[in-house]
Amino acid sequence: QVQLVESGGGLVQAGGSLRLSCTASGRTFSSLAMGWFRQAPGKEREFQAAISRRRGITNYTITNYADSVKGRFTISRDNAKNTVNLQMNSLKPEDTAIYYCAGATSGSYLPRATYEYQYWGQGTQVTVSS
Repeated sequence: QVQLVESGGGLVQAGGSLRLSCTASGRTFSSLAMGWFRQAPGKEREFQAAISRRRGITNYTITNYADSVKGRFTISRDNAKNTVNLQMNSLKPEDTAIYYCAGATSGSYLPRATYEYQYWGQGTQVTVSS
């Protein structure tokens, strides 16, 4: 089993930045594709970014982003620290949501659907003021 804990959420003004982090327990982290999702009140949980599981000894990874955050958000991972990060720049009020970290054990290299992920954190609140 993998436990995921998010941190780094908070209140920020429009145009500002936040860096979210997700720390995983266990030593299987490098075998997981990792993703970030968000859920605003009254809306479904939406894909934001994904980073692939380890690919070879060089730890090469590929990433994918939702169109709404492409160019603003950057996902990264540090397998030695069992962490995945989401750097969020140029934040907009519509980015306000609870952000969730997720892990996928198999399937596509860059899963985008919630049902493709087996492990979830409890979420961290991000609020962007106008």
